[in-house]
Amino acid sequence: METREIKIINQGLDDEMEVFGYRPCVWKMVLVGAGSICSGGLLLLLLYWLPQWRVKATCERSPPGEARSLLLRTTDDLRQWAHVKVRVMRAPGRTPFDGVDHHRHPSAHGYRQPGPIAHHGKNGTFNRLDSTELIHYFSHHSVTYYWNEGTQDFETFKGLEHTKVSCGAIHREHSQGLTQKVRDYRSLFFGKNEMDVRVPSLFKLFVKEVLDPFYLFQLFAIILWAVQSYFLYSANMLVISCIFIGVSLYFIRKHYVKLRNLVVTHSVVRVTVCRKNKDVEEIMSTELVPGDVIALPADGLLVPCDAALICGTCVVNESMLTGESVAVTKIGVPSSGREAGEIYDTERHKRHTLFCGSRVIQSRHYAGQAVKALVVRTGFNTEKGQLVRSILYPKPTDIQLHRDAAQFLKCMVVLAGLGALYAIIIDVILGVSATAVIFDALNITLIAVPPILPVALTAGLVHAQRRMKRRGIFCISPQRINVSGQLDVICFDKTGTLTEDGLDLWGIHRAQHGIFSVATTEVSPKTSFAACMATCHSLIITDGKLCGDPLDVKVFSATGSLLEEGNEYHAALYHARISAVVQFPDQSGEFGIVRQFPFSSALRRMSVVVRGLGRKHFDVYLKGAPETVADLCAPHTVPQNFTETLETYTRQGFRVIGLAHRQMEPQLSWLQVQNLSREQTESNLDFLGLIIMQNKIKEQTADVLLDLRRADIRTLMVTGDDLSTAVWVARECGMIGAGEKVIVADAAPPRHHRPASITWCHWEEPFLYTNATSEIGFSSDGRWAEEEPGYHFAVSGRAFAVIAEHFPQLFEKFLLKATVFARMTPDQKTQLVAALQSIDYTVGMCGDGANDCGSLKKAHSGISLSELEASVASPFTSSVPDISCVTQLIRLILFCGVVLLYGVLSNYGDWQYFLVDTIMLSLIVFTMSLNPAWKKLARRSPPTALLSAPVLSSILFQIFNCLLFQFFAFFFVQQQSWYRTPQEIQSDNTNSSQMYGFNRSQAGAQYIIMNFENTSLFYVSAFQYLIVAVVFAKGKPFRRPTYKNWSFVLTCVAICFFLLFIMLYPIPAIEEVFEIASVPYDWRVTLLIIILAHAVLSFLLENLILDTLWKVFPSNPTGRQHLTNKTQMASERFFSKMVWSKKGFPVTKYKYLSLKLQEELDWPPAPSSVTYAGNPDYLVSERL
Repeated sequence: METREIKIINQGLDDEMEVFGYRPCVWKMVLVGAGSICSGGLLLLLLYWLPQWRVKATCERSPPGEARSLLLRTTDDLRQWAHVKVRVMRAPGRTPFDGVDHHRHPSAHGYRQPGPIAHHGKNGTFNRLDSTELIHYFSHHSVTYYWNEGTQDFETFKGLEHTKVSCGAIHREHSQGLTQKVRDYRSLFFGKNEMDVRVPSLFKLFVKEVLDPFYLFQLFAIILWAVQSYFLYSANMLVISCIFIGVSLYFIRKHYVKLRNLVVTHSVVRVTVCRKNKDVEEIMSTELVPGDVIALPADGLLVPCDAALICGTCVVNESMLTGESVAVTKIGVPSSGREAGEIYDTERHKRHTLFCGSRVIQSRHYAGQAVKALVVRTGFNTEKGQLVRSILYPKPTDIQLHRDAAQFLKCMVVLAGLGALYAIIIDVILGVSATAVIFDALNITLIAVPPILPVALTAGLVHAQRRMKRRGIFCISPQRINVSGQLDVICFDKTGTLTEDGLDLWGIHRAQHGIFSVATTEVSPKTSFAACMATCHSLIITDGKLCGDPLDVKVFSATGSLLEEGNEYHAALYHARISAVVQFPDQSGEFGIVRQFPFSSALRRMSVVVRGLGRKHFDVYLKGAPETVADLCAPHTVPQNFTETLETYTRQGFRVIGLAHRQMEPQLSWLQVQNLSREQTESNLDFLGLIIMQNKIKEQTADVLLDLRRADIRTLMVTGDDLSTAVWVARECGMIGAGEKVIVADAAPPRHHRPASITWCHWEEPFLYTNATSEIGFSSDGRWAEEEPGYHFAVSGRAFAVIAEHFPQLFEKFLLKATVFARMTPDQKTQLVAALQSIDYTVGMCGDGANDCGSLKKAHSGISLSELEASVASPFTSSVPDISCVTQLIRLILFCGVVLLYGVLSNYGDWQYFLVDTIMLSLIVFTMSLNPAWKKLARRSPPTALLSAPVLSSILFQIFNCLLFQFFAFFFVQQQSWYRTPQEIQSDNTNSSQMYGFNRSQAGAQYIIMNFENTSLFYVSAFQYLIVAVVFAKGKPFRRPTYKNWSFVLTCVAICFFLLFIMLYPIPAIEEVFEIASVPYDWRVTLLIIILAHAVLSFLLENLILDTLWKVFPSNPTGRQHLTNKTQMASERFFSKMVWSKKGFPVTKYKYLSLKLQEELDWPPAPSSVTYAGNPDYLVSERL
């Protein structure tokens, strides 16, 4: 029964959640109240940290439709819980799109509140609604969910798209606007059109931060130490904690303020709204609801919502959302033809949609008719609202290093429990009071689990963010910084990322009567080819300058033409409404643009309808992808050698654009032209020829890809460009090496009872590539010298979709070697990133922010090359090592010393704790994290798991090494002829309380601080802290050499000098402060020898023995290295048993697939073979 009450919301989306209903239970609340009083508030803290426990402890299960509280649980691996309260409101209908004409309607000041709602009347009185519905709803992460009695589930109303309205219906049913009654009703559901990013007060942030378990644990430790008279140590820990809480509050509040400034700009705009009774009024943009019709001024507007353009055209800057500051032309939603019957969707109909946060640079009016747009989404439901939500509520990143750190911390808790048990046994044997036993057990627990751990982790992230900020990198997801150092594969966009943004016109290749002429660089103005170049674009004039796509600017400028906006004079001159006029140089021709079909990435083309001055007919000019253009042309106008000519250019890396033209029938009027569909307009064209554009590779591209390949990081190209061009660029920049084969996977969907198939074509190079960047030799280790030439798959977006859908098992193997993905749509880029993540790749994505928003957001580390800080991506280019293990090791050293001292009823003194745990530890942690990353990427990645064999070996070796020398010093001092036990020292001195200081607990138990064991262990352990820090402060290959980190070097030198000074040149005043016993000078020299021996052994263990283990058992045992001898293969098998899962498979799926692939003799497929879907193993191929 309980299972049936679980509901799923956002099914199939990234934020999919399970919903559990609860209602208050009186007797449970009474029990929780009593338990809270008896526990002194500890139970309340526990329920505060665990919302699911709080709800279950105070409520009982109920159906979600009757619940007053809901528990939400994410369906991902993290299974995170959230608690929300269900609210109730009354409204005339159950959905915002119900008809309300027969209902009494709420006033303009109506608002929601829990329980039965009365709505304020305009005169300040309350009007009770008649025939109202009781609606249950809740809000989570700025999205409101409403209970649907019909479906017995929660649903959201994101906007007008919820009604599944067609493009034609937008004109017929929604172009007149809303009445005031309907607007007020819809505002009940959609609320205000604003993104309310509230900046929490410092007090609220402080309370939330202080109630964090780590800081509460730290506060408990400080109180415990203060009670035991460790005043100096506890005071300093309190100061450090307050400083870091303050720093944390500063950065959190700064983040909220920056985000609020990002969204506040659209919240206070005045807009003109058209009402259904043909009235026009000005209102604040916060009052807009889906269904409102707004009039756009000619001088532009900052769009406050997502709106579908009904009539007119707009030139829009969408850099806030895409990161690309290229003006985009928007046209009205189609009112006739096939497209008018399509269901309107903001993603599919981007060219008709004005997105919130974009700026309308210019809107075009015709004959005094206003440019209107229909509001479809408001507030957080808009495109910009989803961006803000992704920043406010980022999807948690499951970082293996953090998981392992938590496991390591659990081990420390177990160790602390054993230490506490040891302390209890020792205290009972020594006859210590019960209260003192409790204090000792708590002390040793606090020593094993370091309270300063969150401080150390925060320090590393703060320094990492500062370093990235100095390099101009903006980070909105700090928790992903460490992930950036673990990337296995990086996907690159081509245009604007690997290559320059701008294109240069290399030449033109005209076609006449189905035959290509000689390629040239001269453009003759009195030709249809030149007319197409001059008119087929979406350029506008802003402040006397051409604005628009850089490619359009280059092509238009090559004709030498002039562009001006159309006006009433031109309309009379051309006998048609003209949006723009193009004049050829020397007045050799003039054209008026009467209609435009903007570029569509799905159709891969754009077109315009123009009329030449003095002509009675209209002309259609079209440009786009050459293959698409050729398919739309009459066959006899396309040269027979079209395919060969196109490949000649694309294989040399040129970007090629096809042009076409058609003269329309003279009898067609302007109105008839406006009513033609796009398919009717763009048909039966004459092929004009090709424009050849040169896209140069950026100077830094080859070097960066070379570094990544040397670091054994896969690089992929994901582009919307032609496959041939993409392969050429991949070879030129070194992504595909010299001599490596390229296999094109040309997949076809199932048709005519034939299954889906893949044709494997081996790429034939038309010439030899001589780029030096492809010749990568690794003579230093020789691992690549004996490898056979590799192979790479190349695929188009169409084939990618077929393989992903019809070849699921082969698809995973295909991804292991696929390098070039061409003609990919933005959605397909996101699907590719998700597919790589599904086989356990840690994926990075680098793009220019234009068509890469989804993939940048999906990747583990998204790097946007946009100059705007508000890009949807989280750019990361460097990583920092996690230094928490150093903190843990130092605390372990302290833990071991305290355990030994407890055996003789002793402990460390207040100043000793202060020196070691405050000064030394803090300085070492902060200065160590200042060391930046190494200038070159290492061939192996940093350890992805803290609990991996090499890392654990290093930690355990150092722990046992420290224990060995501490035990040796502790027992060796007891063998000296001058040695006296602490009790003997106390009994022999009548004034021992002054000569040998005591720390006295409230229970009266005495710890004899000044004794020979304490002094010996203090000197040895203090140097061990320093030695361990230096040993783990490694430089290459992941960070710069330690000696270049001057702050860390000076800190270590200063600490070492001070310790040597107080040990070899004792000063009574200093020894009295630090409660150090006076020992013979010979023993001090002996301690120095012990310390030096420990240092030598530590360095030998870490730099010789363990580094050898790293080489014998590589960190990437199933990577791309070629094992050339039996020793390496044996070590491979041994290492695999240590790091692979219990089932015998590698931890990561792609590594397992790589090993399986090596065993398959029929992979890669043979040239010209075909693989059909439907076969059980998907591998049987036929030769053509």
